[in-house]
Amino acid sequence: MKRKENTERKGEVEKILLELSGLEKKALFDKYQTDEDGLDPIQATERLDEYGKNIIDFGKEKNLAQRISDAIINPFNIVLLVVAAITFVTDVVLSDEPSFATFIMLVAVIIISAVISFVQEEKSNNAAKKLQGMITNKLDVMRNGVETEVEIEELVPGDIVKLASGDMIPGDVRFIETKDLFIDQSQLTGESNPVEKFTTTETNVGVTDLANIGFMGSNIVSGSARAIILTTGGDTYFGSMAKSLNSYEEKSAFEKNLDSVSRLLIRFMLITVPVIFIANFLTKGSWLQSLMFGITIAVGIMPEMLPVIMNSSLARGAINMSRKKTIVKRLGAIQTFGEMDVFCTDKTGTLTQDEIILEKYMDVLGREDKRILRHAFLNSYFQTGLKNLMDVAIISRAEKEDLSFLKEAYVREDEIPFDFSRRRMSVVLKDKNGKRQLITKGAVEEILSICSFIEIGGEVKEITDDLKANAKKLAEENNLEGIRVIAVAQKNNVHGVDVFGVEDESDMVLIGFVGFLDPPKESAGTAINALRKNGVRTVVLTGDSEGVAINICGRLGFRTEMTLTGAKIDAMSDEQLAEACENCDIFSKLSPYQKQRVVKMFQSKGHIVGYMGDGINDSLPLKQADIGISVDNAVDIAKEVADIILLEKDLNVLDEGVVEGRSTFANMSKYLKMSVSGNFGNMFSVLIASIFLPFLPMLPVHILVQNLLNDFAQLGMPFDHVEANYIEKPKKWDLGGIRGFMISFGLLSTVLDVLCFLVLWFIF
Repeated sequence: MKRKENTERKGEVEKILLELSGLEKKALFDKYQTDEDGLDPIQATERLDEYGKNIIDFGKEKNLAQRISDAIINPFNIVLLVVAAITFVTDVVLSDEPSFATFIMLVAVIIISAVISFVQEEKSNNAAKKLQGMITNKLDVMRNGVETEVEIEELVPGDIVKLASGDMIPGDVRFIETKDLFIDQSQLTGESNPVEKFTTTETNVGVTDLANIGFMGSNIVSGSARAIILTTGGDTYFGSMAKSLNSYEEKSAFEKNLDSVSRLLIRFMLITVPVIFIANFLTKGSWLQSLMFGITIAVGIMPEMLPVIMNSSLARGAINMSRKKTIVKRLGAIQTFGEMDVFCTDKTGTLTQDEIILEKYMDVLGREDKRILRHAFLNSYFQTGLKNLMDVAIISRAEKEDLSFLKEAYVREDEIPFDFSRRRMSVVLKDKNGKRQLITKGAVEEILSICSFIEIGGEVKEITDDLKANAKKLAEENNLEGIRVIAVAQKNNVHGVDVFGVEDESDMVLIGFVGFLDPPKESAGTAINALRKNGVRTVVLTGDSEGVAINICGRLGFRTEMTLTGAKIDAMSDEQLAEACENCDIFSKLSPYQKQRVVKMFQSKGHIVGYMGDGINDSLPLKQADIGISVDNAVDIAKEVADIILLEKDLNVLDEGVVEGRSTFANMSKYLKMSVSGNFGNMFSVLIASIFLPFLPMLPVHILVQNLLNDFAQLGMPFDHVEANYIEKPKKWDLGGIRGFMISFGLLSTVLDVLCFLVLWFIF
């Protein structure tokens, strides 16, 4: 029934979007009572009251009854409920002398376990909500003609929003202006490649193929746009699919491990029941009593408080991390942190000071030339996309060099935004005399690929292979000194073009280079050594050049004998790359897809991989990694897919997180091993006693009382001290180790119990 309702709702949303896609711009504005200047604040407030916050209900927010149900129903409690039902029938309904003792005790065990689980889960959820409330995603929106930064959840239908690379689309939108706009909507359509969007209207196409519609849940890979919000929250296309999508959500590594432990214990229980039943039936002759005793003993193996201990440990870990300015979005990530043995990170801002300084501006012969700074400034200042740290450094240096007057001397006519395949961006400017020029800056090799000419000493010459080689050599020499170099090119006489695209980036004139210095953080080397001592290998995945990466990483103590670039990686098979990953710590000139592939290859070799990134190009590897880590000032999409958010970009916090994760794992593991080995030993002891004694040594109610008291004594486990030597290496759930510990220590306790039985029988 629900599936039918979801399908009908999805169909209605599709119909609305198809209709809105075809409206003329004026008709669309009239429908939403808005214009190019956007809504006024009073309208926005009224619509927020009408439509509610721009949040999708994924069906994860459960009501009180559902949360109570979840606390009661788990594999262990289900077994107890079955035993309670059988006990009620045998001890009350069929018995000549009805006894409620065992039944009441079983129900009490279930209720107490459920109450503690419920209370701890509520505490954990409240803590997680409080922590996540510290993370905000904002977007530029027009309100009364003024550009204002507003939280995404406060946006309403009719708002006019500005979108650029790295932004998440805040609702279903209709584009009213676009510039080389490419969107990743793979979450909705499964398409791996970004889709280009326009303002044009199309007919006879599917809703996800509409060129002028953007969907909530997708993000902008490159380009820029202005759009009107059509629907928000649950009224969006993504909202109509939300509950269906949620039902297919893959379990985390932590949840899978927990399920494996549960299956192991239940398998032991299923083996134990028939063995105990047969042994007691042969010695006592009563099949009903033997069956009940067998089931009860099997239940005794179950660590009833496991969910409680797990939740308490994870919640405590998350709260401890929050004190260190680290927000845990998913509680299970704490334990995965402790398992991590390979940490992949970008270079800029993580290993370096994140304070890029423009060190050089030079012509193609390496001589200082202020004209190069002038062109770089015009490109950085007039672009409308996301200004990165290099743009900021260029603008800052140009202002110090008294070039601010250029802001008034030119007008931007068009631009060709940056993307990670071209690795360059261009602007088209017109001066007061009507002269237009195209200015491009970007990675050296990519700029050289579009240049047909080179300027040397004020003279423009046709570029030759030797001149290209000399230009590359100059860039590489600076890279090896730790100076990151990007090239600047320009082209005049572009009067015959109205709308510019990538094809216009041709026959350019290479005029020079700008070089940036981003020195390594002093704390980075210390943090990497600390991670290394704790068994975590740090690997650098950067889009920067090989020379700069080697220089910075070498100064921080990385192995530099072997490095791989994106081009080399593309030439390797998965098997070759997986083997190379075992020996290579520096990967440079990587695209987002290449970063994702490297992370995947580490995982294929059995590593638990963490990835830290804050840019658009980091969203793919962040999703791929076992644990994604980002920072509070990252682009929206990076924060959205990350499991952990750092309020400060500091690797030392990660080392503390690793230690916290391992401490959490250690305490959960202590409880599990102590509980299952003790319970297994006790049950085996009682089984032996029941075979040789003419009476049952313990009634089911006695076993349950003992189990419950024993478990209560272990509720302090999440707060236990963990020895320093235990957290030196990554820890994973080892089912074989748990099984071995349970059997060996369980049987050892059984030997001691039997010796005690013998002393009591023959001496006392």
